[in-house]
Amino acid sequence: MNSASRPGPHPDWLRPQWPVPAAVHALCTTRSGGQSVSPYDSLNLGDHVGDDVLTVGRNRARLAQALQAHPVFMQQVHGNKVLRLDRFTSQGNEADACWTQERGVVCTVLIADCLPVLLTDRQGRFVAAAHAGWRGLSGEGGDGVLETLERAVLTQLRTQGQRLLPSDLLAWLGPCIGPMAYEVGPDVRSAFEAWDRQAASLFRPVPGKTGKWLADLPGLARQRLHALGVQQIYGNNGSDSWCTVTQRSRFFSHRRDRVSGRMAACIWLG
Repeated sequence: MNSASRPGPHPDWLRPQWPVPAAVHALCTTRSGGQSVSPYDSLNLGDHVGDDVLTVGRNRARLAQALQAHPVFMQQVHGNKVLRLDRFTSQGNEADACWTQERGVVCTVLIADCLPVLLTDRQGRFVAAAHAGWRGLSGEGGDGVLETLERAVLTQLRTQGQRLLPSDLLAWLGPCIGPMAYEVGPDVRSAFEAWDRQAASLFRPVPGKTGKWLADLPGLARQRLHALGVQQIYGNNGSDSWCTVTQRSRFFSHRRDRVSGRMAACIWLG
């Protein structure tokens, strides 16, 4: 297939609007552009949700062809393990965040309600992606997936003799379950309040349901990023247009459908 006939990204896929260097590329897929049939229609990229594995393979090949790069998929477990990627990294390593400095290697996280967070810096020295559900985001003792990811990148760059300030970082938040749809119990609220009492402002009581709360997941991620010194945060602002639950025709949602496909948030150096 020549370059003229190679399909690029589907027009419905999300292209982050953020001031990153030209070498940094990013996108987030939607339901559109694949071969899976209902209830996984159509671009399901998850190989663990009951869809036909050959069809998922074709969907993943479609993604790689559109990116003209090599997506690396992880086995995500709602934790805070971070994986450094290179061209030899195999598929399916257990982790919930990844980063790389190699060109053509795509940091990829699968989502269907959890929040994808993409990171880079002003100079484009690295790219990173995190899968941030409430467990991974809250972590233990305030050490969640975002804190672990930032520490891994800062440590490695320091060994290379490079200085990276938190103010150099840029973050993009992709679609996730929205603040009007994410009903949680007191354990979730307590997990965030134990880290910062101000997190309570991002939980609202569910009318008529004692002990139930509506959680602002992108707001909680912004709070954690601000605490790390990251000030340039783009993308998901908690409005309905970003909500995986309410935007049925565009986004997969596990909470809404239970049997659901998975989208991918991707970032790479070109």
